[in-house]
Amino acid sequence: MTTINTNIGAITAQANMNRVNEDMNAAMGRLSTGLRINAAKDDAAGMAIAEKMTSQISGQETRFFTCPMTKKERTAYIRKRLEELYPNPPVPLDHKDPYTLLIAVLLSAQCTDVRVNQITPLLFARADTPQAMVKVPEEEIRAIIRPCGLSPMKAKGIAGLSRILLDQYGGEVPADMVALEALPGVGHKTASVVMSQAFGVPSFPVDTHIHRLAQRWGLTSGKNVVQTERDLKRLFPESSWNDLHIQIILYGREHCSARGCDGTVCGICRTVYPDRKRAKKTFKS
Repeated sequence: MTTINTNIGAITAQANMNRVNEDMNAAMGRLSTGLRINAAKDDAAGMAIAEKMTSQISGQETRFFTCPMTKKERTAYIRKRLEELYPNPPVPLDHKDPYTLLIAVLLSAQCTDVRVNQITPLLFARADTPQAMVKVPEEEIRAIIRPCGLSPMKAKGIAGLSRILLDQYGGEVPADMVALEALPGVGHKTASVVMSQAFGVPSFPVDTHIHRLAQRWGLTSGKNVVQTERDLKRLFPESSWNDLHIQIILYGREHCSARGCDGTVCGICRTVYPDRKRAKKTFKS
């Protein structure tokens, strides 16, 4: 009888210990997301704790591993982290009104914002309104903007859109997406930037930085920029679009560049995908 009672006691103790292990594992699973988010401020120590925790229970080691973030959790974390890093994101291109912004964005195609900000003062010293620009020979415009690249096409676009603005819109830039996209040299992205940054209309222009990061962060399939824009608009509230697209661009330049990060290096990539071991392949726009 004593032996039977001893065996029953041992079985009961083992069952209780197993139940405790299961309860603690479940609890740690629920806490894993919070641990990952807190770890963003201290990647080295925080992520180590979030990824693997050990505990001694009755002489047995129990290991806990993080659960992957859901897309909803990634979206919330990314927005929160970018807001912490860039609470008041500046417009990258120097301008003084919708017209000078339109010209600057047009020039930024396949050119850095830094270079554009070096060239636009030279161009705007010559002409900074449609009325003045139509009087400048296209060859002269081309010579001024040559360092920005694609100068023949861009000069033709600047001259052409300036004439249309005078003839059809009284010299003003229309606050209308369709009208902007109809202007020479103005595509969807350029029109979206002007609508967002000049007129405050919620827009989500997608450039190469945004297209790359959205794929690394698992927010889009990345088939093309059209799909990326559609996916990001669905994930993030409309009220955040105008700041968020600039915040992502700034983060891409400073922390998650094409060569500086492969999806496993920067703080956000390591936080939203802590178990990723290989480079994340992305599609170009």
